[in-house]
Amino acid sequence: MRKRAFIAALATLPLLTPMAAWAEGKTHHIAVHIDQNDPQVLNMALNNVQNLTNYYASQGDTAIVEVVAYGPGLQMYVQDQSPVADRIKAMALENDKISFAACGNTLKAMSKKAGQDVALLEEATVVPSGVVRLVELQESGYAYVRP
Repeated sequence: MRKRAFIAALATLPLLTPMAAWAEGKTHHIAVHIDQNDPQVLNMALNNVQNLTNYYASQGDTAIVEVVAYGPGLQMYVQDQSPVADRIKAMALENDKISFAACGNTLKAMSKKAGQDVALLEEATVVPSGVVRLVELQESGYAYVRP
């Protein structure tokens, strides 16, 4: 009789494991793609980031978000020119799970055209290529969002 009870208890373990994992919360990985220099699009992207991080937090989950900007979208990170600099600074201070990646190829081209180094916001981390970074993130399981 004890043997049957033990086997029955073992049979319920697979059912309990997912519930225990669910109770701990899930981690979501999201890559946000920015390639336009349009303040409305930049704000919409940051709204998306704020909304999804708030939603997942309310569910007991964690959202790890990387905003990747290249081409005209790199303007989002240009010091003294970004129309969303204050929002980026605030978001980076409030949530260490949000990061901002800047395309090195675009930065190099912008600096060459300007005849001097283009300064970026301190919150932006330069990656070799924005497009390659998006591919790498998606290959590692990140969901892709483009506002």
